[in-house]
Amino acid sequence: MKIFAIGMNYALHNKEMHGTLLKTEEPVIFLKADSSLLKDHKPFFIPDDMGRIEYETEVVVRICKLGKTVSERFAPRYYDAVTVGIDFTARDLQRKLIAHGHPWDVAKGFDGAACIGEWIPKEKFLDVQRLRFRLDINGRTVQEASTADMLYRIDEIIAYISRFYTLKTGDILFTGTPAGVGPVQIDDHLEGYLEDRKVLDFRCK
Repeated sequence: MKIFAIGMNYALHNKEMHGTLLKTEEPVIFLKADSSLLKDHKPFFIPDDMGRIEYETEVVVRICKLGKTVSERFAPRYYDAVTVGIDFTARDLQRKLIAHGHPWDVAKGFDGAACIGEWIPKEKFLDVQRLRFRLDINGRTVQEASTADMLYRIDEIIAYISRFYTLKTGDILFTGTPAGVGPVQIDDHLEGYLEDRKVLDFRCK
């Protein structure tokens, strides 16, 4: 199983983090280790030696068939379910690595850093490219957006990734986070929603 993730896919988040609204020339792709996966409402244990850990709420899709060099028009055939996930990021460590020109995989791919909620068949929604999603922490909404705001649509991302990687059943794709990222603390209660469906519910330890 591969866990793909997309960076800089919402303009306001790009401004929040990088001071620019510009769309990247191509999708920004990175991978997380399979041991990053956290599911079934299990708690997220905040690492005590990695500095500030931030949440990044994202719509996540599940790959359902084998594919290579997939055409964008056929991309919808390659995923069958969606959910909300958290791309946890060791922000202090990421900035340090970037400053030294080093890869920052470890800041994104540590154990538990790819949290996902319950899968919902995509047919349950009229249009996955017009999904409202949000994250509440301790009962307060901290991130809220629509997949309509993506700079690169899901089908575009799948077509692009499949140029370099063979898609396999069970692979997971995090599609990018909107503005509003921030730190998590011990005892925080995180709840993620797709439209009015709560699909993600866990605590930080």
